Amino acid sequence: MLSEFKAFIARGNVLDLAVGVIIGAAFGKIVSSLTDDVIMPVIGFITGGVDFSNKYTVLAGEAPAGATLAAAKAAGATVIAWGSFITAVINFLILAFVIFLIVRQANKLMPPPPAAPTGPSEVELLAEIRDALKK
Repeated sequence: MLSEFKAFIARGNVLDLAVGVIIGAAFGKIVSSLTDDVIMPVIGFITGGVDFSNKYTVLAGEAPAGATLAAAKAAGATVIAWGSFITAVINFLILAFVIFLIVRQANKLMPPPPAAPTGPSEVELLAEIRDALKK
């Protein structure tokens, strides 16, 4: 079993996957920063200074009026943090769009796969059989 594990780890696909995960995590941080530090402030400016990271709805418990999300949670309130959810959705959409662009560009750079070899058509096969039977 240990030798099978070594063979599995030594395969190139596993190393490629590990590199992809590390780069993906770093890219995720960049997208989070883009969303939190660039896009959401612009959206807040457009909506009149609304800070989406602190938007929530109290389900149970008490939260001080005008408290931040962290303060409401610290006060023991059960909250739906819908502002954080909106930010996470924007993060996802940006990541998905960038990955789409990368895959699209990679597909353009890759040569098309060779066409599958086509054999003789039914008519040609029947003609060959006919000719063979004539002989």
